[in-house]
Amino acid sequence: MARMDRTKKAEVVESLNGLIGEAGSVVVAHYSGMTVAQMSDLRTRMRAAGASFKVTKNRLTVRALQGTAAEVIAPLFKGPTGIAISRDPVAASRVVVAYARENSKFVILGGVVAGTAVDASGVKALAELPSLDELRGRIVGLLNAPATKLAGLLAAPAGQLARVIGAYSRKEAA
Repeated sequence: MARMDRTKKAEVVESLNGLIGEAGSVVVAHYSGMTVAQMSDLRTRMRAAGASFKVTKNRLTVRALQGTAAEVIAPLFKGPTGIAISRDPVAASRVVVAYARENSKFVILGGVVAGTAVDASGVKALAELPSLDELRGRIVGLLNAPATKLAGLLAAPAGQLARVIGAYSRKEAA
């Protein structure tokens, strides 16, 4: 990489610090041996999931981690590393794990989710969890189900009463 002057480095650190500070999850991975097309494909998938993948200088990234909940993952930044960042705690993990299954040159090292450090297996476990939107949908479904059953139960006695009255009226008519 070309050399950066101090002001440019400070801007990069400040920008990364802001991104990492707002992130729901940060996943660190090695990308050694990947082609430009593969990196482009990974970034496209990340954007589609509402996340991003960045390759930065390790020293600048470690500086950017300071003062954030992700500071605990600083030891992972050795060699050719990139970071996947998302506000959703599951989105980055899901894309990274799916991509790592397809590409053996992409190796997950670990990450941090909501201030808690996780290893590579933790990132994989996190990727299997439902997304925030899926969980919200399930909760709404659970809340609606009892209301639907309750409405059915309340309507049933009225329907039975109407049938009984109808039966008596038919009986009297006959």
